[in-house]
Amino acid sequence: MNLASELTSALQAAFEMMTGTKPSIECVACAPGDSSFRWRQPFSPIPGALWIVANEADVLTAATCVLTAAGGAETDTSKLKSEFMEVLNQALTALAQAFSVTQGGEVRCDTGEERAALPSEVNWSRFDIAMGESALSLFAGAEPDLERALAKDTASKDAPRTVSKTFDLLLDVELPVSISFGRAQVALKDVLKLTTGSIVELNRAMSDPVEVIVNDCVIARGEVVTIDGNFGVRIQEVISRQERLRNLK
Repeated sequence: MNLASELTSALQAAFEMMTGTKPSIECVACAPGDSSFRWRQPFSPIPGALWIVANEADVLTAATCVLTAAGGAETDTSKLKSEFMEVLNQALTALAQAFSVTQGGEVRCDTGEERAALPSEVNWSRFDIAMGESALSLFAGAEPDLERALAKDTASKDAPRTVSKTFDLLLDVELPVSISFGRAQVALKDVLKLTTGSIVELNRAMSDPVEVIVNDCVIARGEVVTIDGNFGVRIQEVISRQERLRNLK
């Protein structure tokens, strides 16, 4: 797997989804200098982690691009950083999906965190991102364990992958997607008593993930987020093929 290429595609997709414009990104080998943002992102079950590094000005520039595209404005640094994290989470989730393909099994983002110091023995790349008149740079580097895991997987793939032409015809088919916050079984007599203001208790706690349902089949679970005043769901877990098949029975 070419990690730099996959991360470039993931960043482009994330920025395009959040701003409506696909940025141009150039990648060069370069170590970060002074940086205020140092994010360590592990992936399960792959060992090691990916580091994303940036200075504060570039973090704020990225967030401002997102807010400007949405017709909003913000000057609070903490809120701008939250917008930047939304873009980064989208990109890292897409990268985990790319890992899933090469690993032959589900790979998901574990809980990442900011760190005070950068690791040693990391090969860094700088991603120069241009969106209209705005430009920013991010740095990324994989820990040795992650590099070895990805290199070993790439070396193990002897046969080239082929995609069914028949399957290509299905890619534009639209499917209904719904989100389930929970379910409840209520006696008919209690249903008849429902009025405005009545409360129905669901079988899911507030901290539990919601379910993403496609064609009456649960395919993923995640947490509720807001995007430009609308509800959305950040995917935290894509369920296995075996579990999806059980749900169809």
